[in-house]
Amino acid sequence: MLDVRRILLFTEVARRGSVTATARALNYTPSAVSQQVSRLEAEAGQPLLERHARGVTLTDAGRALAERGERIERELTAAENELADFAGLRAGTLRVGTFPTVGASLLPRAVIAFRRTHPDVRLTVRSARIAGLWAMLENREIEMSLMWDYDWNRIDREDIVVTSLVDDPPALLVGADHPLAGRASAALADFAEDAWITRAENHPVAEALARSCRTAGFEPQIAYEAHDYQEAQAMVAAGIGVALAPTLALEGIRGGVSVLPLLPPAPVRRILLVRMSDHALTPAAEAFVGFLRDSAAAAGGGSAPEQP
Repeated sequence: MLDVRRILLFTEVARRGSVTATARALNYTPSAVSQQVSRLEAEAGQPLLERHARGVTLTDAGRALAERGERIERELTAAENELADFAGLRAGTLRVGTFPTVGASLLPRAVIAFRRTHPDVRLTVRSARIAGLWAMLENREIEMSLMWDYDWNRIDREDIVVTSLVDDPPALLVGADHPLAGRASAALADFAEDAWITRAENHPVAEALARSCRTAGFEPQIAYEAHDYQEAQAMVAAGIGVALAPTLALEGIRGGVSVLPLLPPAPVRRILLVRMSDHALTPAAEAFVGFLRDSAAAAGGGSAPEQP
């Protein structure tokens, strides 16, 4: 196989018409240039130059190879410029996964800041349940994803890198006419006799409620299973029961609902950023992580180091 570096050197000789001029321009010795051209001729199996006192003349094969060399130079220059665009965030794409509550709270701030700063990078966001996010990560449909866990079910895999962004404590949602609606905070035990609105379809927040109520000494009486937090709020406002919701799920509170910070013990969930460990972050992804950290800090939490 022909050596590309020798082809490029030969192309420079062809352009300048002289081994000596080429050596001077590239800070080589004439002998070194001649040796490399001779090796290229050996690889090609035929002469490429005719040497004479005033310089060199290309053979037919030499002219054909020099033309190829010029095209190689252009392609390499284009490749360098393209890579520089990616490194400088002037091109490229970024694919991120999220889940609904963070998609409506932390993520928009990061998206706005990223698009304002790097408008030439195409940003795509996919929202799904946790199982769907794992599938997209493993299939490389997304580069990284926002996820969450609780202390009794930590995300722990050897093939991922986890960055903890913020802790998301829960709050109690009660109707505006509930006897405890005016309190500055409340404990789960205060609601042992209330009916509860929980999440449907074995949602992990339903498990968080059940675990926390049992720790507080009672079994929650479920009156309604909601499919999202807006539905849960509507049922709370209607007086069907009280509900537990992560703080980040409460960006918009409807009328007739009072939010009470929950005293410990409470099921705090971690908001995480996860990527596969064999997938290095691109410059665009690194920049986006920085904006996510800023958004998490604005929400009242710090960020922890990456945990492989």
